[in-house]
Amino acid sequence: MEAFRRYPTGIAVICAAGPHGPVGLTASSVASVSLAPPALSFSVMDTRSARLLLDASSFVVHLLGSKHVGLARDFSRADGPRFVPEQGWRTLPSGEPILPSALAALRGTPLHLVPVGDSTLVVASVVEVFHGPDDGPLMYHARRFVTSTPLPEGI
Repeated sequence: MEAFRRYPTGIAVICAAGPHGPVGLTASSVASVSLAPPALSFSVMDTRSARLLLDASSFVVHLLGSKHVGLARDFSRADGPRFVPEQGWRTLPSGEPILPSALAALRGTPLHLVPVGDSTLVVASVVEVFHGPDDGPLMYHARRFVTSTPLPEGI
């Protein structure tokens, strides 16, 4: 929808342990749903990676900062490099990939999977939160990844 191209959103990479190794994709639809209990939502289109994520019993939503532009691009393309050593991935004891350099990583378990047209809306319980280093914002706007400098306070 053209209207949403005009609306900037944050960028996340969502990952899970798949049956043949880690899987992941870039998403710009992550939203906080509830603080008590902690919950989030995101939507995915019908792709191979999305189907594997939807089959997983848990996943990690990585909130990305400005230093992750390359990683966001890699995970947004079907042929992009994923989970290579240069990207800095580790594995949680529960089996999911985690990116320690992300602004935050939220490990979640699905509560509801709601089919909507050619997408699936996922509502998930947040079971663990990992905080990474501070960084500037990374957004998606007008079909491009964008970084920006925050305005001074009071403006």
